[in-house]
Amino acid sequence: MDRNPSPPCSDAEEEEGDAVGNTVYSKHWLFSVLTRLIEVIAPAEPDPGASPEERRTELDEEMENDICKVWDMSMDEDVALFLQEFNAPDIFMGVFAKSKCPRLTEICVGILGNMACFQDICMSISKDENLGQVLLQRLCDSDSPTLLETSRLLLTCLSQPEVANVWVERIRENPSVYDCVCFIMSSSTNVELLVKVGEVVDKLFDLDEELMLNWIKNGTCQSVGPSVEDSPEELPDFKIVPCILEAAKQVRSDNPEGLDVYMHILQLLTTVDEGIQAIVQAPDGGKETWSLLYDLVCQELCQPDDPPIIVQEQKTVLASILSVLSAMFASQTEQEYTRMRKNMPLIGSLIRILQYMEGCGKRAVDDSKESEQEETGRSEINEEDFHLKILKDICCELLSNMLQELTKENTLEGLHQGHLNEQTCSCAFQNLLPLYFASVESFLEVLREADQALADNLEKRFPSLKVHT
Repeated sequence: MDRNPSPPCSDAEEEEGDAVGNTVYSKHWLFSVLTRLIEVIAPAEPDPGASPEERRTELDEEMENDICKVWDMSMDEDVALFLQEFNAPDIFMGVFAKSKCPRLTEICVGILGNMACFQDICMSISKDENLGQVLLQRLCDSDSPTLLETSRLLLTCLSQPEVANVWVERIRENPSVYDCVCFIMSSSTNVELLVKVGEVVDKLFDLDEELMLNWIKNGTCQSVGPSVEDSPEELPDFKIVPCILEAAKQVRSDNPEGLDVYMHILQLLTTVDEGIQAIVQAPDGGKETWSLLYDLVCQELCQPDDPPIIVQEQKTVLASILSVLSAMFASQTEQEYTRMRKNMPLIGSLIRILQYMEGCGKRAVDDSKESEQEETGRSEINEEDFHLKILKDICCELLSNMLQELTKENTLEGLHQGHLNEQTCSCAFQNLLPLYFASVESFLEVLREADQALADNLEKRFPSLKVHT
């Protein structure tokens, strides 16, 4: 059976006034489905032929088909307003309280999610404290489709400025949300669900630093597992960073957008000291975080066989990853995983990113010479330039810090491996000077010990360095 069958139409010509708003959908049909939905959750007589388990979970095929049609129809504002007028949210509250059918719960949350796309309805749903609490409880559900629809609904509400603070405050006052979200991130293999939950967390942290700080410091708060009835035991003592890493590992190969989301969450953590400490003071000292990010930069993103334009596509995820690596490197220079003998490939990758950005810059100049662009086009290009500038700034900061830590032995290894040569060093100097002059000068002194000829050639190309040596 199709997940969301085609909605029914109203025979408006035969039944004047039966159409919902300006649609062709039937008021009478919609009302009949809502009425039957009430009967489903409060039947007069249970089916004597059904087993207890069937009575708990089974949804009549015709009813499922019809309620899925309502799900589709609720994307129309006139239908959403009709459902709101006939107190559909209250009916759904009854479903959440009484129904044991995961499919029915999923569909009802999905309909609410569609309705919440419209501002006035979203405000009404958000201000209903009872409904808000019940919806947050859905995050403790054991059914992945229901969790997905709940996450979509929350993200929709958090994305509307008029009600976002209502939900942030509600979530802040419900410690179980933290545990349930961490449980999903650390244990789910459903990539679609992980991406949507990640978007919710990313939005929450972006909206409210206090909530982010609370979650950074949080351990478990006496809350129950993902299914209140089926799993009464307490959840493990979750920490936010390992949960984020586990989710990132799950989505990295299947969903680039999802990886971008989780890298941005890590970047948001590094905007506060407590977040950096949560990363580098993990039981492994931050080694797992560094290893994952290192592998992404050196093995997956912006690779030598990629065209330079790839940096445009990957600029946001690269900026997030390099920002976290930079914060970790600055905080943990004594950690074994930051030792330069292990990180020459990372220096090579940073220089390659800068080289690719130079290539993209030249292409943008050539394109602008070929044709005049409309005002909107220029705005889009300026925005692209802005994001690339952010990436360049982060990349240069990390590169300058790493170059300062190089020894003669590290440099010889980099030369041998091909990460350092006249072309790559020239690119690095071109981007680092004059802002990071001290770092370049320090590296040049070490390079002179490793390869005098190369150091001399670089001095000739960058006369400002020769004056100071």
